[in-house]
Amino acid sequence: MGKFFMKLTKGQVLTLLVAGTANFCSGLVCSLQAPFYPAVAEKKGCTATEYGLVFGIFEFVVFIVSPLYGQHLNKIGPKYTFNGGIYTTGICAILFGFLDKVEERLSFIILSFVIRIVEAMGNAAFLTASFAIIAKEFPDKVATTFASLETFFGLGLIVGPTVGGALFQLGGYTLPFAVMGSMLFASAILTAFVLPKHDAGTDKEKGPSVFKILKIPGVLLATASIIVTSTSISFLQATLEPHLRLFKLSPVILGLMFVINGGVYAVTTPLWGWICDNLGIPKVVTAIGSLLVAAGFCLIGPAPFIPLPTIFWITIIGLVLHGLGMGAQLVASFGDALKTAVLYGFPNDLETYALVSGLWTSSFALGAFIGPSIAGILYDTVGFRNASMFIVAIHLMVGVITIVFIWVFRQPSAYIELKDDKLSNGDLEHSQRSLSQSVDNLRSLASIGNGISIEKSRPPAMNSLIACNSYKSQAWPERESINLLLGNYSQSYGALNGRNNSTTAYLEGVA
Repeated sequence: MGKFFMKLTKGQVLTLLVAGTANFCSGLVCSLQAPFYPAVAEKKGCTATEYGLVFGIFEFVVFIVSPLYGQHLNKIGPKYTFNGGIYTTGICAILFGFLDKVEERLSFIILSFVIRIVEAMGNAAFLTASFAIIAKEFPDKVATTFASLETFFGLGLIVGPTVGGALFQLGGYTLPFAVMGSMLFASAILTAFVLPKHDAGTDKEKGPSVFKILKIPGVLLATASIIVTSTSISFLQATLEPHLRLFKLSPVILGLMFVINGGVYAVTTPLWGWICDNLGIPKVVTAIGSLLVAAGFCLIGPAPFIPLPTIFWITIIGLVLHGLGMGAQLVASFGDALKTAVLYGFPNDLETYALVSGLWTSSFALGAFIGPSIAGILYDTVGFRNASMFIVAIHLMVGVITIVFIWVFRQPSAYIELKDDKLSNGDLEHSQRSLSQSVDNLRSLASIGNGISIEKSRPPAMNSLIACNSYKSQAWPERESINLLLGNYSQSYGALNGRNNSTTAYLEGVA
């Protein structure tokens, strides 16, 4: 981790800092509703099912609009999408703090839904642009940088309920939302000056779609991991506060209970990111995370088959395990989905980053919609202990499928070797077809030695030869690619600047 941050350029450091600050403030705002809103809603006469849907509608809107942001991010521009999303989220967070002034039950619920819907549109824009920018700026360390952002977000989850509880005791329901929302708004002003501008491009008429990328088994599995993890997080948002009422906790201590899993998440995400980037085992990390979350929920209740009442310290251990598990799953899933998509032929450019970012945000939102919606219904009907078994079941299912996937599936081979000598006519035709397909799909020539080696899987920007990753450019300028010429051939991915005329003519012929 230390070596990674020492190698960053000034522009990369500033990008990471402003994105981290925005994620921290977003974590502050996102962690405020869960400890305080359910109690206020019940005073207005709302049921757990109703305020669970208020939590859920936010994520449902994010699920719907995130792919749209991802599809048109290149045209709108990541910076404008990023800043506009933060402004919208901050303003809506402030407005949400005035809901306790609304006395009539129906008006309270309607306004809750309206504010959360608009806030969700801003949140989806901010997250999708954030992930795409980070993926483009740090293509060779996606999991590590993504984990760093999640650490900032996790710190926001820690500070939010703690400071929010103190502000709640000091000034009531409105003060925490007014203060935290203002901080998020201020962070948007900072990003407007510091974040580098992205020149607006155009949308491809027939670019890769979400449905196409979901046909890749590894991406589909990563998506399922995201969904079940966010389901577990939002499940607790709607039900943990009512579950803990038997302990009669003060607002500050109650806020600290919501800090536990977020705190463990913030502390451990850099480790999970390092493991994914350096050991290359994201699906193993996903399986471990699934089992940890299942074990944690068995203790939070505890599970019906555990012959114990709800015990405070056992609940804390369960929340710790949940934080460990959700960190493992969320960090592993994003980097795994991105690298797998490029491995299967998706171009290594901003549009693919935006597509995967939109998919990640949308999948997380789908789970976060399912979680509180089902949690409210199950809590009203069977109670927390039985309801928590839903989370245990879906995580065990993902964990088992991931283990089977690791055992059965093999990723595409990285190279196709075409030897110069002893090639029959059939071999030559096969070689020409393979080379043509590689040129069409990846436009990437890895090396030419005694034979021809076509690299099919390595993402164009994910190698040590690339010294600048600014998302302002889609390809290497000609004057910069000259420095990457090794011997008679160019090693700059995406360009075929060979100095050997016969090979150049051959490649032009097959292309």
